Amino acid sequence: MDMAALIVVIGVAFFFTYTNGFHDSANAIATSVSTRALTPRAALAMAAVMNLAGAFLGSGVAKTVSEGIIETPTGSKGMAIMFAALVGAITWNLVTWYFGLPSSSSHALFGGMVGAALAGGIGVVWHGVVEKIIVPMIVSPVVGLVGGFLVMLAILWIFRRANPHRAKRNFRVAQTASAAAMALAHGLQDAQKTMGIVVMALTISGHHSGTGIPIWVKISCATMLSLGTYAGGWRIMRTLGRKIIELDPPQGFAAEATASAVMYVTSFVYAAPISTTHVITSAIMGVGATKRVRAVRWGVAKNIVMGWFITMPAAAIVAAAMYGIVNLLVL
Repeated sequence: MDMAALIVVIGVAFFFTYTNGFHDSANAIATSVSTRALTPRAALAMAAVMNLAGAFLGSGVAKTVSEGIIETPTGSKGMAIMFAALVGAITWNLVTWYFGLPSSSSHALFGGMVGAALAGGIGVVWHGVVEKIIVPMIVSPVVGLVGGFLVMLAILWIFRRANPHRAKRNFRVAQTASAAAMALAHGLQDAQKTMGIVVMALTISGHHSGTGIPIWVKISCATMLSLGTYAGGWRIMRTLGRKIIELDPPQGFAAEATASAVMYVTSFVYAAPISTTHVITSAIMGVGATKRVRAVRWGVAKNIVMGWFITMPAAAIVAAAMYGIVNLLVL
């Protein structure tokens, strides 16, 4: 029974990673596709490869997820909590993907973990939730917004005398590098989150001890994220690439460069699991505001931000309900 439960939880974790890939693939490539710097399939292939590479760059985020959000549960109850947390996150991913809303897969997972833990009577590490999740959730979009605005202003000033058509052509080439950096950062962040969940499941079942991440876990999570990314998230891509603001190549480069820089700093310096969705969306808003404030479709932006704030509670509610069902039928 314990082995069967472990296999189910790991399988569901891999499926969550797959949904994370196609849900968040837009984060890395929407701006490049919308400015025609890359074709959709070329962009997806590049993002998939860079996601795979990024997953092997560190383990700080995985450690935060496995140790800093909830107390490690034990036994069959622990497996039920992991299963319910993942179902809550997957459900929210599919709902927001269907409506084309670029919400955070990461915060759906965190909300699912907290909701399932509370339903199962397991302690939540509230200071970890606040310091590693809530504070970065608030700060990172602000940094992305301001950073995108300032980077775009710098580009406008530096290239103020450049030929507009030649500059746009060169920035279209530069976007290949900025999109790759964004995809690498996405792999660094999001693959590690599932690694943390799988390590927790292995620890609960007694198949793992210590803080290291088995190599097969890294390879499996990275591969599933890459496969999901290659599947594409066209609905969300349209929202990020067109509905917030019509981007040109310099704007796309500025947004991607800003967002990827924020993600590298939070990953390597703070080991904080931030949302790639929050950062790139806010960077796009900041970049767009340099054109004129009204150029940004703030109505669309408002709906996106509202989705950010309801993601964790919504996923928590679904996860808590799923734990109740599992507890009733299995435990």
